[in-house]
Amino acid sequence: MKVESIERIWVDLPLKEVPFRNMVREIPHWSLFEICKVTLSNGVEGVGETMPYYTWGEVTNEAVQRATGQHAATVMWDDSLGAGLQMALFDAVAKSLDAPVWSLLGEKVRTHAHVGWWAIDMPAEDWISECEEAAASGYTTFKTKARPWFDLEDQVKRLSEAVPDHFLLDLDFNDFGLDPAVVRPLCKPLEKYSKVAIWESPIQQEDVEGNRMLRQHLSIPIAQHIGRPAFETQIRRDICDGFVMEGGVSNAIGRGKTCAEFNKPFWLQWVGSNLGATFCLHVQAALSHARWPAINCNHMYPEQFVTEPWTVSNGMAKIPDTPGIGVTVDWDIVEQYRIEPKSRPYPYPGLLLRLDWPSGSKSYFTHAQQMWDAFKAGDLPAFVKGVQLVHVEENSEEWSEYYGRASIAPIHEPS
Repeated sequence: MKVESIERIWVDLPLKEVPFRNMVREIPHWSLFEICKVTLSNGVEGVGETMPYYTWGEVTNEAVQRATGQHAATVMWDDSLGAGLQMALFDAVAKSLDAPVWSLLGEKVRTHAHVGWWAIDMPAEDWISECEEAAASGYTTFKTKARPWFDLEDQVKRLSEAVPDHFLLDLDFNDFGLDPAVVRPLCKPLEKYSKVAIWESPIQQEDVEGNRMLRQHLSIPIAQHIGRPAFETQIRRDICDGFVMEGGVSNAIGRGKTCAEFNKPFWLQWVGSNLGATFCLHVQAALSHARWPAINCNHMYPEQFVTEPWTVSNGMAKIPDTPGIGVTVDWDIVEQYRIEPKSRPYPYPGLLLRLDWPSGSKSYFTHAQQMWDAFKAGDLPAFVKGVQLVHVEENSEEWSEYYGRASIAPIHEPS
């Protein structure tokens, strides 16, 4: 089972219309994948996927050189190889043993795993559209973004009225609440909406005492990304109710066992297509506290790299028992969308964003990082009722007036 060769193929897999038109301001590169195909000396092939410009998991030339010629079982636990290569190695080794991937990770603790729907921050109408599709597809949870450029209370109210009673919401602040003085009066009134199930990173995660205080005042559970502050601090100071786990297989198994010791639930957040999502099911199968719905984002792609359908019922997906990851790669789709490696397409060209304040003032930006920087620096007021983000039509009179200047720096116009 030595690694004989590693092939890497870049693919630009189109996103659905609603996700794409909202993601262009921040993550248009989520259409880019790298497929990794590993061939072992016994002739067995394994396949995995990487999103090169996501937060973790890039496969490098150095990683390929390091794995080539090695026994696959001795290198597959190395998270630094990158998501796609590690996934392909596990797939190939499991196929060689005629066993499912989960059997290499530990005891199988569940037959079905909880999975959730994801969407970036959007106007309420698009959120509702996403949730209607999610519910119709068998999902019962929706993770999305709480952002200061939308009226959060209005969005939660409208969304709560539109979704089924059993459908739950996870609101991810990505630290935008900044401090308890902002978040406590914002979140406490929203607890009246019973469909809100989790606050994710409501304030800066490194604020240990602030997060401890929030847990005492808010009844809805708080989730944090593992490792910020140090995982040991998060656990021992008890600053959150559960975790968001990214990273590779070794990271998940090791930290998943620690979560079990302290009875802390978590979800795996491994973004990709149905190929990566199915691999994630195997990891969930071996971790007792992977109880919260995994976030894979595979529903955003109308076409997939595998032929098997992704089936969700009552929020759960069945864990495969067939050899390897348990899916068949559709090489026709891979070839159809195959591209040469490309740089991260950001900022997205021609984009102009206008922030309409209830005071009548307006702010202009050309990409999300400008908004992140402005709000986190305190240059703009956070979570104002009535605020609304608008995409300005390209080549309109307004676009022509503001696009060039806003490309250099945000523009703030008084009422």
